[in-house]
Amino acid sequence: MPDVRSVDRQSGHMDARDRLIVALYAQLKAERETRETLEWAIRNGAVSKEVLEAIAADPVPVVTSEDIASLEKIIALDERRNQIGTRRNSSSGLHSELRENEKRGDPK
Repeated sequence: MPDVRSVDRQSGHMDARDRLIVALYAQLKAERETRETLEWAIRNGAVSKEVLEAIAADPVPVVTSEDIASLEKIIALDERRNQIGTRRNSSSGLHSELRENEKRGDPK
């Protein structure tokens, strides 16, 4: 499956999209737990009218298409940086190997 991303098992690093998914999952889980706790508190009379009004008046940020476009741009930049870093690491390793071979008199 070409669209499935995996964790680099040796280093344990996730790519930007995987980190975003994990962060969004954690946020969703925290919001659900908060809502469940609030529902319990309301049912048991533990929340005053003033607190409920303050909660209702607090605006919840809405994710816009501009936010999503910004996230996609950040992910693309992060992936590009990772690719460049990977190329640099592999090419510098190759150059080091060539230099070592030259010192030993091996042309390969």
